[in-house]
Amino acid sequence: MSRYKAYPAYRDSGLQWLGHIPTHWELVQSRRLFAQRKERARHGDEQLTASQKYGVIYQKLFMELEGQSVVQVFTGADILKHVEKNDFVISMRSFQGGLELCSYPGCVSSAYVGLIPIKHVRPDFFKYLFKCSPYIQALQSTSNLVRDGQALRFENFSQVHLPCVPDDEQKKIAAFLDHETAKIDALIEKQQRLIELLKEKRQAVISHAVTKGLNPNAPMKDSGVEWLGEVPAHWEVKRIKYSIQVFEQGWSPQCDSRPAEGEEFGVLKVGCVNGGVFNPEENKALPSDLLPQTQYILKKGDFLISRANTRDLVGSAAVVEDSFDKLILCDKLYRLRFSFNINPYLISFYLSIPSVRQQIELGTSGASDSMQNISQSVIKELKVLIPPAKEAELLANEIKNRLTKFDDILRTAAQQIVLLQERRTALISAAVTGKIDVRDWQAAAVQEAVGIAC
Repeated sequence: MSRYKAYPAYRDSGLQWLGHIPTHWELVQSRRLFAQRKERARHGDEQLTASQKYGVIYQKLFMELEGQSVVQVFTGADILKHVEKNDFVISMRSFQGGLELCSYPGCVSSAYVGLIPIKHVRPDFFKYLFKCSPYIQALQSTSNLVRDGQALRFENFSQVHLPCVPDDEQKKIAAFLDHETAKIDALIEKQQRLIELLKEKRQAVISHAVTKGLNPNAPMKDSGVEWLGEVPAHWEVKRIKYSIQVFEQGWSPQCDSRPAEGEEFGVLKVGCVNGGVFNPEENKALPSDLLPQTQYILKKGDFLISRANTRDLVGSAAVVEDSFDKLILCDKLYRLRFSFNINPYLISFYLSIPSVRQQIELGTSGASDSMQNISQSVIKELKVLIPPAKEAELLANEIKNRLTKFDDILRTAAQQIVLLQERRTALISAAVTGKIDVRDWQAAAVQEAVGIAC
């Protein structure tokens, strides 16, 4: 924040979350600025939904923006509340951060508290104040913990004093934050797009390598499989079952909800293979009074496939790179061990390419997308490409090397997003709590900070 000036004079607010404030700012009880809206839904009110991403918007619009086709509908005036544009709402049952600004009139469920601005309130300023991290923490400290989050009511909101800022200053701070956060958001969007493009390129590298090899001049042949097309002439095309020596699933006793520690045994969670890399931290501690079934202990080179998961993750595969004498296979994972001439890493890469993923997803079963299952027979019947053993090893190593470079760039891009988000949060907090003085700020005079965190 060194590029912004401070106010000429400050005084102690007496509030831990707010700290020192400009001397001309006042402190008032929240109930002097906002009243609780208790009006039931009106006839013809369209249903609204609240989210931290969009604020309070029409539920149909939210569905369009999120690409959703299923929505929760509440009926009956007794459980719906009317709100007006520029009201704020609090989620009583699962408050997690910030109060949301209503962009439209309509109705919300009884799980929300509606707040009516009374006086000295510019919604465009308070939408930022209510997203200020110190304020959120102060508000959370007044609520009672419940099973699905934190219970927060109007009485809790009223306990936290708010700064009363002159109207013209509220307007200037809001304009400043609109401008600066828009720039940061644009940078975040660019980084997110870069990540998407890198992931697409990463997947394209895998797909080409495992179906075409590394030699662009190698003679090709028709694979006989429509979704594979031509493959190197010297590669075998056969069902995976002919290369499997062991095919089993593990054991899932009732475990603790925490990972195993020290000398404890842990039972793997199905998510240990998400992303194509084995993650040993994805496990649950086996209770000390249960005898571990050691036949399911993990060994180096084990090939794991998720048997039951969401549609986009079922069939995810990874190779165990070391032996783990305290980790046990669960029954939602298959363990395969291949013939000596099969490279498990290459098979893992192969199962991740879009055309093969499509075959896996077509073979799943389940009542909902949230839990799909794939049988041993579906996996055994999958057709795979088998290069000669030496070529397969070279190919797998080359893919790993190329992916390492992609992953380094992806990691850097993700870190940039974190830094930008931290910058955004800090800027909002500094402006709405008076730590920086933007009264003389002009958009045209502000230097573009494209290199903030890049």
